[in-house]
Amino acid sequence: MGIKSKDIISAVDLTREDVEEILSQAEVMLGHLERKKRLNKLQGKILATLFFEPSTRTRLSFESAMTRLGGSVIGFSGTEGTSVQKGETLTDTVKNIEKYCDCIVMRNPYEGSARLVSQAVDVPVINGGDGSNQHPTQALLDLLTIKVEKGLKKLKVALCGDLKYGRTVHSLIYLLPMFGIDVSLVSPKALSMPGWIMEDIEGKYGISPEIYESMDDVISWVDVLYVTRIQKERFPDPNEYERVAGSYSVDNRLLKKAKHDMMILHPLPRVNEIKPEVDDTPYARYFKQSFYGVSLRMALLDLLMGTGGSD
Repeated sequence: MGIKSKDIISAVDLTREDVEEILSQAEVMLGHLERKKRLNKLQGKILATLFFEPSTRTRLSFESAMTRLGGSVIGFSGTEGTSVQKGETLTDTVKNIEKYCDCIVMRNPYEGSARLVSQAVDVPVINGGDGSNQHPTQALLDLLTIKVEKGLKKLKVALCGDLKYGRTVHSLIYLLPMFGIDVSLVSPKALSMPGWIMEDIEGKYGISPEIYESMDDVISWVDVLYVTRIQKERFPDPNEYERVAGSYSVDNRLLKKAKHDMMILHPLPRVNEIKPEVDDTPYARYFKQSFYGVSLRMALLDLLMGTGGSD
């Protein structure tokens, strides 16, 4: 039982039991973090962080998590200075790197790359984002944030913004219904959730999320407003991006209509979809959400490489 030595590639692969195990261990790690307690559970273990695509929070939070558990980190950010620039294939790269480490975290711009790597190596692989496909650890930390801040019962969550290319929502939409959370979708028609995901969710959970085009339609009754950046780098046509850029913006005017205990989450980075004036309101939890990411990733690393005990 348990997820020890498994790969974390897609939220689709996770059972409710897996998620509950991860969240439970993350709350234990959160207690250690809040007390600033350093652990030695992964002393002697090495994590390889392979980031072929830019990252701030995911890469650094994994490195912070591994360090706080007493382990070491090797890796790269960008392909400059690596043999990839010489034409080395992805599978050849990771087959070599697995000899140097006990677990791999990878971000790559190509969909399906994380699963390809997991099939090529014997050490656990964690998907840190594969193109516009999946970002399971972000979705898990989002769920942890909701659990710690509000609990997981009888909630209404609206996923807003770029639902077409946003890998965070492609993962999160699979986890929320596991706990009976009501999900609504808010986006321009051009950025709506892919049809195959909608069909998959209906087949898996027997639900069809309500669809809206304006945050004004949901702001008065949602418990969690999950906002995403419109991802310019994913658009094949720059003109397509220009047509939808700036479609949504959360500001204090909008928040006048919100429930008093509603909270705003965002996987970050933001551009202009949440105004800085919102940062000082009680609704803003996106920086705290980033903090929860360290404890979630500590839990995952411990479960995959360590004892996984509560300690």
